[in-house]
Amino acid sequence: MDSRDRVALALAHREPDRVPIDYWATPEVTARLLRHFGLATAEELLQRLDVDFRYIEGPAYIGPTPRVRPDGSVEDHWGVPRVRIRVGAGDQATAYQEVVQFPLAEAKSVDDILAYPAWPSPEWFDYRPVRQQAAEARRTGKVVVFMGDRLNRCAQLKPAMYLRGVEQILLDLALQPEIAQALFERITAFYLEYACRTFEAAEGGLDVFMMGDDFGTQTGPLLSPAMWRQFLRPGFQALVALGKRFGLTVAHHTCGAVEPLLSDLLACGLDVLNPLQPDAAGMDHAAIKARFGGRLAFHGGISIQRALPFGTPDDVRAEVAERIRTLAPGGGYILCTAHNLQPDTPLANLEALFDAYHALGRYPQSLG
Repeated sequence: MDSRDRVALALAHREPDRVPIDYWATPEVTARLLRHFGLATAEELLQRLDVDFRYIEGPAYIGPTPRVRPDGSVEDHWGVPRVRIRVGAGDQATAYQEVVQFPLAEAKSVDDILAYPAWPSPEWFDYRPVRQQAAEARRTGKVVVFMGDRLNRCAQLKPAMYLRGVEQILLDLALQPEIAQALFERITAFYLEYACRTFEAAEGGLDVFMMGDDFGTQTGPLLSPAMWRQFLRPGFQALVALGKRFGLTVAHHTCGAVEPLLSDLLACGLDVLNPLQPDAAGMDHAAIKARFGGRLAFHGGISIQRALPFGTPDDVRAEVAERIRTLAPGGGYILCTAHNLQPDTPLANLEALFDAYHALGRYPQSLG
């Protein structure tokens, strides 16, 4: 059975030959695995690990040259200044682009929001490369995903946090809802057009549209279900509907304890939820599978907070086995980590992870 048939059966809530596999990792982890296996390219690594998905880069930025501020921070295409921060040391180091200022933090009115001079335009991207990217990914025989990079993934709340500030946008929801609404509407309008042009440019070469917007913390949702419905559901539902209009399976990544929001996500037409963060409060996989498993597929669930960085290979295998026992019966599950594999993961645990995927993920005998 090839990857496309395997994933199609799983997403139809049927059992294929094995549980489909995806790969999320930081560039540093990928580089380490390439060295370990003596491989030259990421594609060779994905083939070796028998990963069923391929992610395309998406449109190329061709807009105004990013402004470099005197402090060395660089403005992204939202006008949000970021600085490159390295975390860890040696072979456990990685780098992220951290926000250093929220450019709309001092906005006092909807007029201030609308007058913001750095709103991005869909015209700032060249969509022509998407067709070739999708065609090359399709030639691998794998499922083709458009997700975008971490700084430009179709979302509402996270861009608002970058523009307004994490605390301030949450305060706006309660105290200045008109400002929050204006922000979300402007952000959603950009992403709807950006995504639509991307899908058109792909000319039928995409299979999955994955959004990414964190709705939860480690202990609960960032906003109540009622507030989610009022402020975020319209844009979320519009993005889901856009993906469906192009015949795409629609997936969404949200970290955190989001169990109270799952009924709403499903009601909007979502097909796949990532990552079922196992270390977040209330994310009981068995209960979630029992309640939603026939209607919603699940992607992820392998913790990067405990067994992978701090456990043994046996701990990693036990975690994979538990996820498969809980989430794989009846299909509707894709094996993957709860977020990118991090450089603090020992090499032995990385090997154990993918060995366990293949050794334990076969239907039906491994599920008994």
